[in-house]
Amino acid sequence: MNVDARVESLKQIHHDLEEAIKEENQRPMPDSAVLSDLKRQKLRIKDEIAQLDAEH
Repeated sequence: MNVDARVESLKQIHHDLEEAIKEENQRPMPDSAVLSDLKRQKLRIKDEIAQLDAEH
């Protein structure tokens, strides 16, 4: 997989995580542990995208 394809894949994952966070926040009693995990994953993906962009 080339760098551009990897970045696009990561952007899609990042978007999916954002949607999952929104869905969890709309629940009557959002699970803070789930939210924390989703946000941690989203940040890791964002960092990886930034790193690939910087190298590219």
